[in-house]
Amino acid sequence: MSQAMEEGSATNSSSEAVSSEIHGVDLVSKLPTREGWPGPPLVLYKNYWLRPLYVATIMGLQNSGFKPRHDDIILATNPKCGTTWTKALIFAINNRFRYEFGSHPLLFRHPQELVPSIETPRDGNISYIEKLPSPRVLGTHMPPSLFPKSMVSDGFRVVYMCREPKDVFVSLWHFQKEIFKDNTTSLEAVFSMFSEGFSTFGPFWDHCLEYWRESIASPEKVLFLKYEDMISEPVKYVIRLAMFLGVPFSTKEEEDGIPEEVVRLCSFEKLSNLDANQTGEFTLSGNRVLKKSAFFRKGKVGDWVNHMSEEMGRKLDCIVEEKLKGSGLVF
Repeated sequence: MSQAMEEGSATNSSSEAVSSEIHGVDLVSKLPTREGWPGPPLVLYKNYWLRPLYVATIMGLQNSGFKPRHDDIILATNPKCGTTWTKALIFAINNRFRYEFGSHPLLFRHPQELVPSIETPRDGNISYIEKLPSPRVLGTHMPPSLFPKSMVSDGFRVVYMCREPKDVFVSLWHFQKEIFKDNTTSLEAVFSMFSEGFSTFGPFWDHCLEYWRESIASPEKVLFLKYEDMISEPVKYVIRLAMFLGVPFSTKEEEDGIPEEVVRLCSFEKLSNLDANQTGEFTLSGNRVLKKSAFFRKGKVGDWVNHMSEEMGRKLDCIVEEKLKGSGLVF
């Protein structure tokens, strides 16, 4: 894609060299760690804080044989930025010629199942993704600088969804507590860490900036979206998404209200009340389980005011504004 992604590839090549130099010693165990969020300590890998499992998987992708296809669609997000909703929207848009709305897979299967993540494939086996028919829709939380070198390509398209950071923080705190069954870690305790850039796939602002710059350098390949804009005008952005993905709605489709049908099918109210998304569990690493319903908490814009003080909100606003200064990206 752009020079930034090519630089990411060079960095990845360097990590492979380092890995070979230590002759089998677990590289992940050598990385800086920090505790504080629910769950095991995060590790610092190429300027991002990650769960150790993600680091190992991302390293493994270098030699896994994973090959992007020219018609792949990659949905990239920082965690808790409307990922599940956007997966549903892109899946529905891209597959609208294959399924009737009344018997659509989204009515019976969780969006996280229909759109697998590159770094957390089903049963930890990347071969599952390789067998998916084209055009594939895949998710990732990786910033471009962590992409495996095989993904430095001019072929696939990337949709990046970001979200107002205060809402991201609150949603992430709730989600991490749910994953790790943690009822003791306070919001105040992790707020200071998030404000320092310490969170899963953080710093949050660095993640956003990488994709923001990619979208400016290659607007035909990277579409940068904001959750709040999508929520306020979903039909407008569904039409825009379809155009970007190369499957624009025809005049007849628009006259027949197909974009509105996609929005209704994928609405938070619709998805969150489906049995497929309310019952059952996902099995995570370490034999931990996560309720499927955990991916549907509120989805509200501005919910942070119910959990954070105005002073905390102002503090985070100032930090983010300073970190993004001069980039043209604002929240």
